[in-house]
Amino acid sequence: MNATLPATHVEPWLRATRTETPAVVRAVLHAIDLALENIEEATEGLTVAQIDVRPFGVASIGFHLRHLTGALDRSLTYASGSALSEEQFSALAQEKTGQGESRDLLLNRLRASAKRAEEILLTLVGADFEAQRAIGRKKLPTTLGGIIVHIADHTQRHVGQLVTTAKILRGLKA
Repeated sequence: MNATLPATHVEPWLRATRTETPAVVRAVLHAIDLALENIEEATEGLTVAQIDVRPFGVASIGFHLRHLTGALDRSLTYASGSALSEEQFSALAQEKTGQGESRDLLLNRLRASAKRAEEILLTLVGADFEAQRAIGRKKLPTTLGGIIVHIADHTQRHVGQLVTTAKILRGLKA
């Protein structure tokens, strides 16, 4: 790789950032940083109608943005050892049905959620990642480490889908 490339062409984990944070938490934070960068680039210039459309039946970009915002919140609730609130269940139900929200509004919500996630994740430095946790109404067993690693992989999975959907939309427009 050419070391003279601007930082935006180098993924966050290769920029020597967050070096004061231990590796596991740092990796999750870098995944969130990369997600935000990829989303901002992929959605630049998209209209509200494009944010809401489901080309070929795939999930809309708006769904992915709402889902990522809510999933960060829900995952960190489970990481804390708590159950979801009625407000969180209500937000979950609206992830698929929400429409008419601008890119800026959805991105601002996601950025705020990412900021809260960063603050919480930094409090987990030194935590016992093998500590038992439970997920969902069925209380499926996992660990604190399992949840925070899942935050990274789940976020990246939805970002990949969002980026692909944005490319489809741009291709259909051409």
